[in-house]
Amino acid sequence: MEFIINLQLAQHLGEEGLGHYMSLLPIFFLIVIIASLELPISLSKFIAEKERSYHREALRHTIFYTVILTGFLLTFFIVLFTFFPIFSEYHSTIRWLFVVAIPITAFSSLCRGYFMGVHQMGKVAVSNFLRKGVQLILLIFVFRLYDFSGDTALFIALTLFLLAEAVVCLYLLFSFYLYWIRSKDDSFKQVPRKEVGKALLEVSVPTTILRVFHAATHAIQPFLIKAALIHSGMDVTTSTEQFGLLAGVALTIGFFPSFIAHSLLIALIPIVSEAWSKHEMKKVKRLLKNVMVITAVYSIPSILLFYFYGHLLTGMFFESISATVYLQLLWPYFLFHFFIIPFQAFLIGIGLVKEAMYHIIWSTVISYLVIWVLGSMPSLGMLGVILGMNTGAVLSASLHFFSIKEKLSLTLRPKYLK
Repeated sequence: MEFIINLQLAQHLGEEGLGHYMSLLPIFFLIVIIASLELPISLSKFIAEKERSYHREALRHTIFYTVILTGFLLTFFIVLFTFFPIFSEYHSTIRWLFVVAIPITAFSSLCRGYFMGVHQMGKVAVSNFLRKGVQLILLIFVFRLYDFSGDTALFIALTLFLLAEAVVCLYLLFSFYLYWIRSKDDSFKQVPRKEVGKALLEVSVPTTILRVFHAATHAIQPFLIKAALIHSGMDVTTSTEQFGLLAGVALTIGFFPSFIAHSLLIALIPIVSEAWSKHEMKKVKRLLKNVMVITAVYSIPSILLFYFYGHLLTGMFFESISATVYLQLLWPYFLFHFFIIPFQAFLIGIGLVKEAMYHIIWSTVISYLVIWVLGSMPSLGMLGVILGMNTGAVLSASLHFFSIKEKLSLTLRPKYLK
């Protein structure tokens, strides 16, 4: 569905408009991560490790922290956007879309974290499908009824993205409310607010730092790539169009199978956390083996498809040889990312959140250094950018894998993962 959405965006925004959209989206995700404080991960881990009788009190305290955080962030960003001309080069209302996203994200994250913790993945899956489904329907409906161009089209596309998030938030809040009503008569135990806060922050803080760093670097990435391309001799318009082909076409197609990896991530965090807390090492071992097999089974055929039939896939967006070449050259980037995503679930589940953060930092720094140095060369240009992206993915996946292997080797039989 993400593929079809970006296909619609490409048709209505054009190459340059899609480039601007893909440049703003990482900034939106950065604010979303800050607003959520990674509650889906920390709360799901806490809930999975506790008996049901502790859930109600834990949720009550989590709601308190969510309200406090949301109020602080709303105040901060309202003041920031009021007194500083951020995003002044775009439609004047775009900056306020980021403010509206804060409460929507915060409360939907709380609900999603609880449902993940109690293994009600159906509601999480429905919310993910609903988000993309609503966005796609709105894109088709609105852009067929009205003709937008330039900054207005960009603003409408981002607004529809936010409306889809709002629909998901309402669905999750309603589902959460029904649970709250049904559990009123259940026996529950008191949990000190400090204990809940400490448990959440132990996971949330390093995970949020990891995701904020990841999102911040992704927000910088469009400008870094375009700056490197301009330094190599391209003009501003061409560099924006080339980035649009890279992010809006090649990455969209290449990450199409990643919904499987993200589904594994969501499912694995509470399962691995629970198994690790109960010292069920055989279960953790079996999960890791199965996940690696599943990832290989779907990722390798996908990469072969992209490589040999890339011209047919990119032709659905634009008739561009460049987009096809970018898709083919990025095969290591896609392949290793399909492993990175579930590996992160294991790192979180077995208590290696800080290690995951260090891996991302080192791989990103090296990747961006290679992107700038090679991408700035007139003889390489976008090829240098792609080499940098591939380098970061290979390094990150390798660091994740060997950290997991080392941790599990302390308790598992040596023959494992030889």
